[in-house]
Formats: sequence, C-alpha cells, structure tokens
Amino acid sequence: MAGIKDVAKRAGVSISTVSNVLNNSKFVSPDLQRKVEIAAKELSYKPNPVARSMKKKKSGTIGVITADMCGLFYPYIVKGIYSVANEKGYQIMICDTQGVYGEAAAIERELEKFKSLITNRVDGIIFASVVPQSGQDNYLKKLKNLAEHDKKIPLVSIERDFSEFGIDSVYFDGVTGAKMAVKHLIDEGCKRIGHISGPFFMSIATDRALGYRKAMAEAGLSVDDSMVAEGDYSHQSGYAAMKELLKSMPGIDGVFSGNDQMAVGALKALREHHKKVPEEIKIIGYDDVFISSVVEPALSTIHIRKKHAGIETAKILFDRIENEENKEVIRMKMESRLVVRKSTVKDAPEDWILSDW
Repeated sequence: MAGIKDVAKRAGVSISTVSNVLNNSKFVSPDLQRKVEIAAKELSYKPNPVARSMKKKKSGTIGVITADMCGLFYPYIVKGIYSVANEKGYQIMICDTQGVYGEAAAIERELEKFKSLITNRVDGIIFASVVPQSGQDNYLKKLKNLAEHDKKIPLVSIERDFSEFGIDSVYFDGVTGAKMAVKHLIDEGCKRIGHISGPFFMSIATDRALGYRKAMAEAGLSVDDSMVAEGDYSHQSGYAAMKELLKSMPGIDGVFSGNDQMAVGALKALREHHKKVPEEIKIIGYDDVFISSVVEPALSTIHIRKKHAGIETAKILFDRIENEENKEVIRMKMESRLVVRKSTVKDAPEDWILSDW
C-alpha cells in the first residue's frame, strides 16, 4: 500500500507539500498541486483517516438520522450523502428512527440517536426529523443545545425547512409540486379528485394538501373533508385510504397521493374494486421512487431530485465542518417536475428507472 512518502517521490516534491495539498492546509501552486493529485491517483493513495482526524481534531465521521431506511425514499438521500462523504474521506454512521411521523416513541428514538452520535463525537449531523409541527419549537431548541454543548456540531435538516430555528435546511416545494400533480389530473378531464394525504400534523403533508386545495380552487372545483383521507406514507395506509375514498366519494375519477408508496397501496385497492386505471380513475403519486415506473399501470408522479438533495445537504454540512466561522443560515428549496405515465394517460410511453435499481 502506497504511503505519503511514495506520493512525494512520484510527484518529485517534499512530504510537507503532499500534506499541504491533501489537507488543503497551505497554499501550493497549481502546478505542484496537480503533480501531487496525479501521483496520488496513480498510486491509489488514500490518506489515513485516523491520522488525519487526530491532526485536525476531527473524528472523520458524520451522522445521518433517517425516518425510515426500509422505505422507498431515504435510500436515495443517503446515496447522495455517501457520494460526497466518500470524496471527503469520511465515514457515515446511519441511525434510523423506524417509526411513524409524530409517534412519541419515534421522537424519543430520534433524540436518543442524536445523543449517541454526539457522544461518538461526529463532526456533523444530517437529519430527517419525525417531530410534528406542534412540538418542533422546544424540540429543535433542545437539539441545538445538545449539538453545541461540547464541541459545536453543525446540523443540516433534509426534507423539512427548519431554517427559522437557525438550522441549515434542504427541503422540497410541496405546494408547487402538488399543484402540478392535481392540475395534470384536471387537464386529463378529472372533476372528482380525492387526496390521500400524509399525516396531517406534518408540514410536508400539509404543504402537499395545500397545493391540492389550491389547484382545485383555481379550477373552480370544490373540496370537502370527505375528499381527503389520511395515511402515514406506507403502502398499507394508501390501501386503506383508497377504500375510504371509494366509499365517501361517489363518482371519484381522480386521486392525488401524497407519495408513491401510498399510491401503490391505492392501486391494489382499485384493482380489488374492479376499477380500471386510468379509464375510470386516474391516479398520480409523488417522489418518483423506482417502483413507480414498474407497477402496473406505471405510476404518474412528481419527480423530486432525491439523490441530488442528499448531495447538496452533504456539501452544506462539509462546508460548515471545514469553515467554522459564522455564516448565514442556508435555506435551499429543491424544485420538482411532472412525470406522466400510464396511470393517468393510457398511451404514455414506457419509462423504467433502471439506473436506480
């Protein structure tokens, strides 16, 4: 295995120059920097993370807290985070709360995961919180106090906007995305459109529900409580919610699901009730996870850049780790786009997401 001396010899520079280039600790001319980088690549040299962390007083590890790694959404996020962490030579400790949004036990597990990561002296934490809006003020203050108690550990929120609490945030524009989804159903002739929502106490769900209501209002279509069924983002809850809407909404001809996973459950319920999709009922999901392109019929959805969001979140975190001076809180909104498949347009082209399998 090549060492720093081998890199210095290959590049024709001193060991200290190699160290300065790899650690970005002192200015090195572009010419010498390129020589070192080429030599390191040719020798497949990887800096010793333990030695590097001791020198920089860093652990060389970041923490990531997800809400459900067994679901279809968070693996994309983590994949993006990993791509940046690997470039930085960092390890990742992944913790999963494995619970329903807002569930007291899940919130407690999330807090314990924070404490565990801080005890392990990670250099930063990316987290997707399950805390409901109603309890987020005191909870987020508690998290910030924990993170700043010993060494200041930067926090970045993924999926939800906590910037008003002084926490860098990368989040998705749920209102605009939901309006896009419902407008597509309306453009395809739907008049009686139901909504399968995520948990009502979650800002992500309320944003998408707001987008649904706005699109309906702009089209002159009325909405009442019987047209909205609450789920918890699982396929089981989508199945139950669809059955509920079929009972409460005679003549239902369109469904906007708050995520793809619930939409998959809804499709099963529609099959059991012998409803033809898209001829009798059109359905659209949200997130554009891989399963949306392989179910029958393939699911129209709102594409959000999940892996890219993970990449941007990690970049923000590492910038905080490497540049500790105070900066303004970062609030990054991720855009979305409509993906039309056969659950809303019968002759839509095939669109398999093979790259994400």
